[in-house]
Amino acid sequence: MKQALYVAILLVATLSLPAAAQETPIFPKGEKSPNVHHVGNVWLHELNAADSIFTYGTSVAIFDPGARLDWHSHPGGQILIITEGVGYYQEKGKPKQIVRRGEVVKCLPGVEHWHGATPDRGVTYIATSPAQKGKTIWLHRVTNEAYNSVK
Repeated sequence: MKQALYVAILLVATLSLPAAAQETPIFPKGEKSPNVHHVGNVWLHELNAADSIFTYGTSVAIFDPGARLDWHSHPGGQILIITEGVGYYQEKGKPKQIVRRGEVVKCLPGVEHWHGATPDRGVTYIATSPAQKGKTIWLHRVTNEAYNSVK
């Protein structure tokens, strides 16, 4: 009986410990991106460059709290898979949305939008875009007023 109780206590204690693999990022942080088309610190790591067979590129983007991209569009669209943190996504003419870990955002082709972290939380996502229709079209900065506005 004592042995069974000891095993049960040990099992509960073991199951309540966080797994080491969950504490470390899956992909490296990548290179800090120069602040040309964004505000704040953003790191990019290309997972897959587009080529003649797989015509879409895939990258990981890590945003510090407060970091955000400028308004832009993708001729072929883009899919964002939020893997960590909390962020914002907004399409032109629509309200700003909060996005969280586990959510998928579909940026339709040619639709002007921006995305980034919230002021107090960073966000990480995997982004994929078809390259054969053209590169990202960068527009203008997201104003501080728009970024800080209530959802």
